[in-house]
Amino acid sequence: MIQIIQIDGFKSVVSQTLDLGRVNCFIGANGVGKSNLLEAIGVLSAAASGKVDDESLLRRGVRPGMPRLYKTSFESASVPVHIGLRAQSDDGAIYRVSLLNPLENPEPAWTFKTERLTSGGDEIVSDGVRNKRNLTPTAGLAALKLVEVDSISPAAKLMSRLQNFAIYSPNTPTLRAMVSDPQSRNPLGLSGGRLAEGFAEFRKTILDQDEELLDSVFELVDWVADIQTTSSAGSLLSPSVARTKDVLKFTDRFMRKSRNTLTAYDASEGALYVLFCAILCLSPHAPKMFAIDNLDQALNPRLVGRLTAKLTSWLALDSEKRQLLFTAHNPAVLDGLDLSNPEVRLFAVERNSEGHTVVRRISLSPELLEMQATYPLSRLWLMGNLGAMPNV
Repeated sequence: MIQIIQIDGFKSVVSQTLDLGRVNCFIGANGVGKSNLLEAIGVLSAAASGKVDDESLLRRGVRPGMPRLYKTSFESASVPVHIGLRAQSDDGAIYRVSLLNPLENPEPAWTFKTERLTSGGDEIVSDGVRNKRNLTPTAGLAALKLVEVDSISPAAKLMSRLQNFAIYSPNTPTLRAMVSDPQSRNPLGLSGGRLAEGFAEFRKTILDQDEELLDSVFELVDWVADIQTTSSAGSLLSPSVARTKDVLKFTDRFMRKSRNTLTAYDASEGALYVLFCAILCLSPHAPKMFAIDNLDQALNPRLVGRLTAKLTSWLALDSEKRQLLFTAHNPAVLDGLDLSNPEVRLFAVERNSEGHTVVRRISLSPELLEMQATYPLSRLWLMGNLGAMPNV
């Protein structure tokens, strides 16, 4: 599992260290830099794969932007020469890179200034190698060196986790299959595409083998009697509605049997977001480390609290310690977080007096425990006791 992420000189982040767990929630006002933290890991993911350019960043869910906007630029501090990123796993592997992005010319890939990959006391790629060899500056060396590394070594596991990282930002039209997903992948596209196909495999290989797990997913959508995938949706959809080959079919337990089936186009959007999260947390094809930007969108406060509580148990079923990072604005999310569990982390993200993004982990201090005896975390956040509130 990745334990430490260090970010230097990226967007609004001058220098911050994230001490991650299995479930990591980032709260804060709009515009404080929550998404920037996720995107910094997306850049590190691209570097671990050997190339950082627009295509590799988009593939990981990093928003495209002008090159000069990727690098920190504050009135109160000098512009850094490079963007520095580091990841460290809980078994001692470290990947560190410094990148030069082309400020004036957005076409070339970013160049690697330094790169280092170590595992315990073994140095697989050292900082000085790039200076001693005639290497292509835009190609990462660590990704190439992995062919010489045992696949079960800490370094290989760290790099694999980084390489497959992605930021998911689901939206309702894509979940309903009304529009295509620009970044499609297995099991789900970054915007929620392939939900029907992903659920079909998820139901067959995971849920149908574990009745208790099936119930834990379905109980979050109380009006559903069953969910299946069908390729024969002619009678369920208007001819004017765009459709994919496979379509989700929901059975409403309150309606008459002759008229109780509907597709993702007509179903509650909350059900679609629940299925989306469940597939990412439980499917063997999902990344071992991934992020969801705005996990709480389109969800009722009570539902989002219940869903958040489920995330930890779902992720814990993966023996390889799958990790989730997500941003949220709905206070009800916090009531689903068990902060007494060391694998669950809550981070307050704010801007300091100079505008820099600052991340602070919120832990169960004696003072917070005393307040929690009277108020839930959601209420404490609204009351300003946790910080990370807009100054408006």
